[in-house]
Amino acid sequence: MAKETTKAARPARQEMPAQDPQERAHNFYEVALGYRPETALLEASRCLQCKKPQCVSGCPVSVRIPEFIKALSEDNMWGAVEALKDKNSLPAICGRVCPQESQCEIQCILGKKDQPVAIGRLERYVADWERAEGMRTPTLPEKNGKRVVIIGSGPAGLTAAGDLAKLGYKVEILEALHTPGGVLMYGIPEFRLPKDIVQAEIDYLKTLGVTIRTDVVVGKLYTLEELLSQYDAVFLGTGAGLPMFLSIPGENYMGVYSANEILTRTNLMKGYLFPKWDTPVKVGNRVAVVGAGNVAMDAARCSLRLGAQEVHIVYRRSAAEVPARAEEVHHAEEEGIIFDFLTNPIEILGNQEGWVTGLRCIKMELGEPDASGRRRPIPIQGSEFEMPMDTVIMALGTQPNPLVFTDATQLERTRHGTVVADEKSGRTKMPRVWAGGDIVTGAATVISAMGAGRVAATDIDAYLHQDGDHPWWPDDAVQAKVS
Repeated sequence: MAKETTKAARPARQEMPAQDPQERAHNFYEVALGYRPETALLEASRCLQCKKPQCVSGCPVSVRIPEFIKALSEDNMWGAVEALKDKNSLPAICGRVCPQESQCEIQCILGKKDQPVAIGRLERYVADWERAEGMRTPTLPEKNGKRVVIIGSGPAGLTAAGDLAKLGYKVEILEALHTPGGVLMYGIPEFRLPKDIVQAEIDYLKTLGVTIRTDVVVGKLYTLEELLSQYDAVFLGTGAGLPMFLSIPGENYMGVYSANEILTRTNLMKGYLFPKWDTPVKVGNRVAVVGAGNVAMDAARCSLRLGAQEVHIVYRRSAAEVPARAEEVHHAEEEGIIFDFLTNPIEILGNQEGWVTGLRCIKMELGEPDASGRRRPIPIQGSEFEMPMDTVIMALGTQPNPLVFTDATQLERTRHGTVVADEKSGRTKMPRVWAGGDIVTGAATVISAMGAGRVAATDIDAYLHQDGDHPWWPDDAVQAKVS
């Protein structure tokens, strides 16, 4: 009788250890603690090593996911680093803030019948291992004599800079703030993305030969036309830092902030370290954050850590329509953030001294889907009510800062203030100017901005090496050939 064999059961998806919610709600240390070596190896062993890996198609920068996971599972750590960083110059950042659950992991074949491989957590583990061991600079080609300037040092700009430096270009980044990193530094809190990790990734780019100049405001010190006279190509990656408001009564009261202001004061200006850093951030005891995206979650969780006793997320749709990552919502709920769904502010209340005292709201119900594809919120007449508040934070999205467009008459923009750029190449209507990230799409994810930076870098390289006279902004038929 033939001996029976049984296939070993595949391990369950390994959970990421995290700080206790009650403790972390009062500190800015990183919430997720990362895998231990044995846990990472166990999780890596779950990968099916598909012949046609769908996970790669879900990644905006096409990371070689099966290769880096296979190397990790074999304890070949430098092989894992090489495969991971072949397509991604910022893996420690992506492993922490990218929405893998809706990109690479949702495509994982294992996830059809089981939980998907924890690709993001493994990416973080490999990147953290490399940082601890010491980052290695890849062999670089000789400089090709061409110069590219990157405006903005956020995820799109950093990615484009890294890719172009590896191709032999002399790359210079111009950053308006005093510290490079863009939204990675000013927008994402320390407890989600420690700033020493961002700095390490930036330092790695410097080893590739990328030069970074801070305190350079394009639109003031230089126009795009002036930069084009000095460089062969320009990439616009300035993001979308101009906040949006509701235009309701009371928005001029003291105690009303944009989420960008609160997060910049807290993160970039080190408000969370007051009084060691002399940049206090006053939030009071009761805080309302209007909006429910990732930025709203960051603002709410920062407010709690800055001393607020009661923090509300006020959102006009239901829980099913929340745009923030499920993990961020879960962490916020664990920490005690209160969610007021189907609630819309109609007025901010204040006192004679000009300070916020409350928020007047109206209850909503959902109707038919609107242009966003989500069900449209409709006010319920007679349902108005008031919430006592000390601070109101608007997290309603952002638009590009118009300053960079000074004298750039050839640069076409949409009615929302974003730049018109070809999705397949990053080309704008202005010759030799590319753009990518939030300046094109409006507020989006870090990894989508990185993907746009990679697309633009590839096209910049192709354009600067092309032979013949190709049209800059071709029609669809020609565009397909040159993009």
